Amino acid sequence: MGIQALLLAAGASKRFGSNKLTAQLGGQAMVVRAARNLLAAGLPVLCVVRDAAGPVADRVRKLPGTEVSQCLDAHLGMGRSLAWGVGVTRSADGWLVALGDMPAVPPEVIRALAETLAAGASIVAPEYRGRRGHPVGFARCWLPELLALEGDRGGRDLIAAHPDRLRLIAVDAPGVLLDVDNPEDLVRSSAEGPSG
Repeated sequence: MGIQALLLAAGASKRFGSNKLTAQLGGQAMVVRAARNLLAAGLPVLCVVRDAAGPVADRVRKLPGTEVSQCLDAHLGMGRSLAWGVGVTRSADGWLVALGDMPAVPPEVIRALAETLAAGASIVAPEYRGRRGHPVGFARCWLPELLALEGDRGGRDLIAAHPDRLRLIAVDAPGVLLDVDNPEDLVRSSAEGPSG
């Protein structure tokens, strides 16, 4: 099956004040821009949402190459959303986990991460000026651990427990660090330019 992109888009946007994933960025919804970056890198995309009938799912579902899956346990945190997405695509050779509120990750960075994962890396992530960013990739060997994730930390604890298995790829792309938590962050993400 190859490398599967998981776009986590099941958050509640509490700090933003409204559904940030549908906020407009460069003329398109933020989550659509994030999905387009993954598609432009040549990956199949599964978008994990809180509500299959909601506006996030509606926007992403219109993109060819993208599937949507509702996580019934999304309220339990990002770990459950990630575990859900892995479970739905459990036949994949590996997963590249992207966040719906990080719309400024360039497709070329995503492609490099996916290629490194496909070539045998165990865990892979981008690094910008000494800081680890997103998306993060996990090889198939981590399937049991990924399926068991809970809480709101995603794969962070898994990475922390196995630092020797992490391969960092230095990139010149500040977008790997830019997540949108409040309306002011939209300005910074817009500065990274449109994509796909």
